[in-house]
Amino acid sequence: MLEDSSILVTGGTGSFGNAFVPMTLKKYNPRKIIVLSRDEMKQWEMAKSFTNESRIRFFVGDVRDRDRLYRALDGVDYVVHAAATKIVPTAEYNPFECIKTNINGAMNLIDACIDKKVKKVVALSTDKASSPINLYGATKLASDKLFVAGNAYVGEHSTRFSVVRYGNVMGSRGSVIPFFQSIRDKGVLPITDPRMTRFMISLEQGVELVWHAFEDMEGGEIYVKKIPSMKVTDIARVVAPEATQEVVGIRPGEKLHEQMIGIEDASFTFEYPQHYKILPSINNWYRSENRIKNGKPVSEGFHYTSDTNSDWMSDVQLEQWLTDNAEKIGRL
Repeated sequence: MLEDSSILVTGGTGSFGNAFVPMTLKKYNPRKIIVLSRDEMKQWEMAKSFTNESRIRFFVGDVRDRDRLYRALDGVDYVVHAAATKIVPTAEYNPFECIKTNINGAMNLIDACIDKKVKKVVALSTDKASSPINLYGATKLASDKLFVAGNAYVGEHSTRFSVVRYGNVMGSRGSVIPFFQSIRDKGVLPITDPRMTRFMISLEQGVELVWHAFEDMEGGEIYVKKIPSMKVTDIARVVAPEATQEVVGIRPGEKLHEQMIGIEDASFTFEYPQHYKILPSINNWYRSENRIKNGKPVSEGFHYTSDTNSDWMSDVQLEQWLTDNAEKIGRL
């Protein structure tokens, strides 16, 4: 599907974009990938990895700027929407700015993609959008709803929108693994709560889920990959086995366990070998055979959370991942 196509990635200089671009160039040989972001320094740094790559374009712009999006989307076939204000405390202290990017920016992109006749759009979501307790999660829930409803908003146009949702990305900037590594020499690691659990997904798995969404989507689906969980105390022990762990208390807006599918979504959720799919409740789309395909409805009361997960990452598996990705951790 993506072969010889023009693809635009909003927020493309972030962790996801830095994985998506080289992986997609290698697998699909697209005609062009446009990296849109508002940080010219990150673009300059990223461009150094593609000095001999003629298929990459860097485009300074912001999803808040509707006119700039229209210019960036000229001739684009597919869009991955990765731009977001996503640091939980930052969103709490700067709520207006978070809403402008995560909600208004989503609205701008939806309108621009429809008018520019983009074929398909996949928006990145987060576990925090499921039963949100902080502003970041609330804005991403609103964003998810906008992209789902965008399929009814297109009118006579053929643009289709879907969402992929995943949790903690292993080794990404600002995440727990590089944080623990950066302070392990101090001999003490802060643990917010010894009961805390997190889903574990690699950036490569996140990219593959986006690829699958493009291939599978009819419009309005939320894709959730099946991934293992791990206790934060176990992550800390594997990363710094000699360090002691000090309980410091949970932070404002932080969940004890990650949730990617809530009980309220169970009636619209279908299971597949490698993922779940939440179908839209609007327009009875959750009954659409083209969207369900070979999926099986989950049981009543089903929910997908990191503490009740049936799949757990072992110490050995995490150790192997740390060894294999030592040079990339913190730079992703």
